[in-house]
Amino acid sequence: MGMTMTQKILAAHAGLSSVSAGQLIEANLDLVLGNDITSPVAIHEIEKMKVDGVFDRDRIALVMDHFVPNKDIKSAQHCKCVREFACRHEISNFFDVGEMGIEHALLPEKGLTVAGDVIIGADSHTCTYGALGAFSTGVGSTDMAAGMATGKAWFKVPAAIKFTLTGKPAAWISGKDIILHIIGTIGVDGALYKSMEFVGDGISYLTMDDRFTIANMAIEAGGKNGIFPVDAAAKQYMKEHSARPYTVYEADADAVYDAEYTIDLGALKPTVAFPHLPENTKTIDEVGEIPIDQVVIGSCTNGRIEDLRTAASILKGRRVAKGVRTIVIPATQQIYLQAMEEGLLRTFIEAGAVVSTPTCGPCLGGYMGILAEHERCVSTTNRNFVGRMGHVESEIYLASPAVAAASAVTGKLSGPADVVLE
Repeated sequence: MGMTMTQKILAAHAGLSSVSAGQLIEANLDLVLGNDITSPVAIHEIEKMKVDGVFDRDRIALVMDHFVPNKDIKSAQHCKCVREFACRHEISNFFDVGEMGIEHALLPEKGLTVAGDVIIGADSHTCTYGALGAFSTGVGSTDMAAGMATGKAWFKVPAAIKFTLTGKPAAWISGKDIILHIIGTIGVDGALYKSMEFVGDGISYLTMDDRFTIANMAIEAGGKNGIFPVDAAAKQYMKEHSARPYTVYEADADAVYDAEYTIDLGALKPTVAFPHLPENTKTIDEVGEIPIDQVVIGSCTNGRIEDLRTAASILKGRRVAKGVRTIVIPATQQIYLQAMEEGLLRTFIEAGAVVSTPTCGPCLGGYMGILAEHERCVSTTNRNFVGRMGHVESEIYLASPAVAAASAVTGKLSGPADVVLE
């Protein structure tokens, strides 16, 4: 029986010739990730183990990104805990104020994630790195602690679902529209503990930023991971960002999939997830009249340079609607600098938006954009659960940067065609 791409990576890291869905394995890890919320718990756990240091100071990444710069005393204490641990163990990849970024944009940018890796992170959106052909998945803080101590983790080998992407997307269709369409089709538990494996000629039309967005939200369909083939675009990205060697794995022709879906990218329309689940999707022509109070453009899902360019192309020469708070958050310092050099920040500010230092802030209701009772936000983030960004009676509409920017201009949920002449 053949293996999927994910199964081949796991077999190699477990030292096995083959694995099958449901099998329990212990795999060697290439990278262990934590942030300012999840790392303190892991640090307290590793201290209980009384181990002599960490397995490899170069293969642990600690990124201060959720409440950084610190929003209150508790978040400051959390970061202090991680800073002291990183110093004590001489962690090479520790990213704090001034050099940090949102972890899932920062690590690929720094070249810490490459094809063929096995990566765990104490953050559910660790699945992002599947865009580069890595197996990456979120774990709990206790598993993170064990990973930091031993360099190993236990996995149940996931079954897989194949998504064949065909055709060329129309103007304004991005990775966010594609993954929202998929989640709307299969549901938030449609890929529960399964590997979401993307194939097809349509991938050639997707930028790396598109692929990072799609892999990032695999967890929103319940997926264990999302993963893309390692094509010329992925190889070029790794060449530009990393000096690490990588390994390309390909699914066998007779690999077994629990289900298969074909997505015609050319038929997709801008898509929005209505409250209060990512599966509650509508295309932009179905949304009706939804006035809004806030727009957030950023996050580990859509805070990359292409996202900012798209938003700026819509906002340039226009003003955000009166009463709409528009918050733009570049995902890393490098993206922030690039956006500044390209004049994007000027465009945002002249349009009436504000630009923040890199942070996860508003995505999880942390800071930099908390919602009050009955307020509505169009956000490029990844979750719109009840109370996710603030008050339990607020509403979040998940959308692409193009839809978010257009909505900021009109003051209501809108598509880019509503403000930009084709």
